[in-house]
Amino acid sequence: MRFPRRILPCILVAGALAAPLATGCRRTVVYDEPSYRQWEQDTHRQHRDFTQRTDAEKRQYDDWRRDHERH
Repeated sequence: MRFPRRILPCILVAGALAAPLATGCRRTVVYDEPSYRQWEQDTHRQHRDFTQRTDAEKRQYDDWRRDHERH
């Protein structure tokens, strides 16, 4: 079966747009050391390596950081 040339780009774009939905579209939390240390201080947490934090704590840090970048 041969596809018309115009359809192939449409199929590729549709696949690229659908890929995040198929993979669950998980957001990765990224941190930088000064902001992370400030978050620990502001939220009265003991220092721990970021990778040792729970997923919930990482999300809390991400939310905190987004809120502080806007101001």
